[in-house]
Amino acid sequence: MEKLKKGTRALVVGLGKSGVSATKLLCKKGLKVTVTDELNKSDLKESLDALEGFDFEAELGKHVLKTFTEQDVIVVSPGVRLDIKPLEQARKSNIPVISEIELAAHFITEPIIAVTGTNGKTTTSHLIHEMIQAGGKTSFLGGNVGVPLCDYAARREKCDYVVVETSSFQLETCFEFKPHVAVFLNVAPDHLDRYAGFEDYVKAKLRLKANMTEEDYIVTNLRDSKLMAQLSGTAAKHLYFTTDSFAKIPAHYAEKFQGAYLEPSQIALKTERWKEHVFPLQGALLRGLHNRENMMAAMLAAKVVGISNEAIQKVLLTFKSLPHRMEFVARKNQVSFYNDSKGTNVHSLMRSLESFKEPVILIAGGKDKGEEYEPLIPFIKKYVKNLILVGEAKEKLNRAIGDHSETFLVGTFEEAVYVAYQKSRSGDVILLSPGCASQDMFKNYEERGEHFKSIVAKF
Repeated sequence: MEKLKKGTRALVVGLGKSGVSATKLLCKKGLKVTVTDELNKSDLKESLDALEGFDFEAELGKHVLKTFTEQDVIVVSPGVRLDIKPLEQARKSNIPVISEIELAAHFITEPIIAVTGTNGKTTTSHLIHEMIQAGGKTSFLGGNVGVPLCDYAARREKCDYVVVETSSFQLETCFEFKPHVAVFLNVAPDHLDRYAGFEDYVKAKLRLKANMTEEDYIVTNLRDSKLMAQLSGTAAKHLYFTTDSFAKIPAHYAEKFQGAYLEPSQIALKTERWKEHVFPLQGALLRGLHNRENMMAAMLAAKVVGISNEAIQKVLLTFKSLPHRMEFVARKNQVSFYNDSKGTNVHSLMRSLESFKEPVILIAGGKDKGEEYEPLIPFIKKYVKNLILVGEAKEKLNRAIGDHSETFLVGTFEEAVYVAYQKSRSGDVILLSPGCASQDMFKNYEERGEHFKSIVAKF
C-alpha cells in the first residue's frame, strides 16, 4: 500500500492489544502516528506504558472528527465498530481504513496460512502451528489468537510460515491481505449485534479469498453448503474435509475428491498430490466431532506446506484441548465438569453438546448477540438432562428452549454452578457452554471460564 511510506500520517483507532502493536510497527517504519481512543488516560495506563519510548500523538477520552479526515491511512482495531461517524467521514474522504492484520501483511513476505470460521479457529490454528513445528520447520502463531500479527511484522527474526487466526472483525477491513493457504471451517450466525444480518457476516469472512490465485489453496468443509456455494469458482486449488465416510460423499464430489474424510477411528487422506494415507485416532485427546473437523482442516493445511505424515500423526494424538474450549476441569463424585466458556454462539453450543453420550447438565446464558435460540431445541431434547440459565439472555433462552428440559433460572453465576452440582448424579456431565457473550457479568470469556474452574475447585 502506497500510504504506508515513511513520513505519511497514520491514525490508530483503539488502543487495545492490536492497536498497541500497530502503533509500534508504524512508529518503527517511520510514519507520523496519532492514536485515538474513547477511554481516558487512566483507563489506558497499561497500553500507554507498553508504548513508552515510541514517538506518537495521543487523543484520548473522545474521537475528534477533524483528526480522522487529516490522515493518509487509518488502522482500526477489531473491537471498534466501523459505523461510527468519524470512520464514515474518513471513508467519504477516500482515506483507507484498514485492519491491523492488513497493515502487518504489507510487511510480511513469508507464506501465510490463515484460518477463519465461526467456530474452531483457535484450535485449528494451534494444530497447524504445532504440526509445522513437529515437522522441523518454524512457525509464528498470531492474529486473533494471542499475539497481534504486527508483532511478527516488527520482528527481525523470521519464521518459515505465519499462521494467522482471522476474525470477521479483522477481515472486513482487509483489501490486499493474501494467504497462501486459507482454511474456511464453517459459517453460522454470530455477531448479529454488529452486522445487519447473517449475509453481511459471511461476506466479511469471504474477504479472506479475495486476492488468492491458482498458486494458492483453499481448505474447506464439504458439509457446509453455505461455504461450498460461496467458494465455488475461486481461483485457488480446493481441498475438502468432511466427517462423512467416503461412501456418503455426494457422487459428483467423490469422483474427483481431493482432501480428507472420516472413517471409524481414523482420518483418511485422498488426493492426487499426495499418496493415500490413513491417520489412526485411537487415543487422541481432543473430544467431539467438531474437533475431528479441526484435525482434518489442520492436517490438509500442513500437507500443503510439506509437513510429513509422521509429524501430523504425532500432533493428532498428543494435542490437548485449549483452555475454555471443551476443557476438562475435574471429576467430583463421578460427575465430570467441562469448561466451554468460548462457546459464545448457538452453533458452538450445538457442537459441544454433540460431544457427549453422558447426560448433560448445561449452564447457558450471558450477553445476547442477536441470535435465535430455537435451533437448539432438538439438541436440548436429545442431550440435556437439566438446563441452568443465567445472565441477561436467560429469559430469552427460557422462552425459546426452557420447555424442553427441566429448567432453572438463577440470579448469579455462582448459583448456576451450585444448582448444577446439586442436580447432578453419578455419571453426569456438567457443561458450561453459554451460547452467549460474557460481557454482562465478566470482562471476557476467559474470565468467565476461570471463575467456573475456581468454583468447581472448591467443591
